Amino acid sequence: MREDFFTYQTQTTPHPLALEISHAKGSYIYDTAGNAHLDFVAGVSACSLGHCHPKVVQAVQDQVEKYMHVMVYGEYIQEPAVAYAKLLASHLPYPLETTYLVNSGTEAIEGALKLARRVTGRSQIISANQAYHGNTMGSLSVMGYEPRKSVFRPLIPDISFIAYNKEEDISKITHKTAAVILETIQGAAGFLQPTNGYLTKVRKRCNETGTLLILDEIQPGFGRTGKLFAFENYNCVPDILVIGKGMAGGLPVGAFVASKEMMATLQDQPKLGHITTFGGNPVIAAASLATLKEITETKLIQETLEKEAIFRELLQHKHIKAINGKGLMLAVMLENEKITNHVVLTCAKKGLILFWLLFEPKAVRISPPLTISKEEIEKGCNLILNALNDYI
Repeated sequence: MREDFFTYQTQTTPHPLALEISHAKGSYIYDTAGNAHLDFVAGVSACSLGHCHPKVVQAVQDQVEKYMHVMVYGEYIQEPAVAYAKLLASHLPYPLETTYLVNSGTEAIEGALKLARRVTGRSQIISANQAYHGNTMGSLSVMGYEPRKSVFRPLIPDISFIAYNKEEDISKITHKTAAVILETIQGAAGFLQPTNGYLTKVRKRCNETGTLLILDEIQPGFGRTGKLFAFENYNCVPDILVIGKGMAGGLPVGAFVASKEMMATLQDQPKLGHITTFGGNPVIAAASLATLKEITETKLIQETLEKEAIFRELLQHKHIKAINGKGLMLAVMLENEKITNHVVLTCAKKGLILFWLLFEPKAVRISPPLTISKEEIEKGCNLILNALNDYI
């Protein structure tokens, strides 16, 4: 299988980790040699309920037996998608009431950007330096990291950038700006939180200029920060909310959410202003519904902050300079890139899955399933500390 992987499947890095997967359950991934690997990454925040959560598996199995794909998005009434959109709306503040289901986070970003231009009639989009919103052309255009963009230019025009958390830059939002798009917590840059009421101040400026505020919650959403959505921590409600990753318990999904009035602009002039074949797929929607119910009907969100406290208490070492982030979206900041690589690769050999961040080479990603136990946290933290002790 390893040879076929390198022969027939496109690689995205020169040296993939190439773990041969047998199965996964709970907080563990098992390789074909029978070794268990404690998962502190959760598919990059996607497996919010761990691997093969029984309620998600049951929802998928039940739906598969009824029907799978029957029609492109928005034409037929399909119970899983309707039930999901209704339940999601009940957990969101006004005016976030109408959901467009798509296949991934980056597609949801594309839809949000199109919606903002359609609603406002303006073209300028403002994003943040070191922002990451995905890799399709629109998402890449609002990425604030030139080394990952330059070889794909020209990109979408009329995109400007401001410094995240820099209050002076907020004045660059004007009456020509269609939308400001921000990650509620900057992911690739190092899990950086907004400070000093930053998001509230951006929200105020958007109101003054008739600019829409798009918040990207693809990583921090669905309970990962101690609230269902991270913006609830910062007193800021977006005009357009973008979600994905942990939304369906590990299945491919994304969505953008806005007011019914704004979403209606995608229906006409032109018709089919945004269209997707597989968005709202009933199997994926059933998994999303089961995931949302489990997150909101249990104590998982509350426990997220308790588990964060355990990580912060245990992960103390001379090589650890800080721990960024909130809840179970944490970035352990080390002294340099060499130590980061040592920790990730050493722990991989010892049965602990860690990962890097895209733009911040000194960071070790910790984004385990919300369902991870305190004992599993302690086990993984001990492996990290042992790796740090081994560093020469």
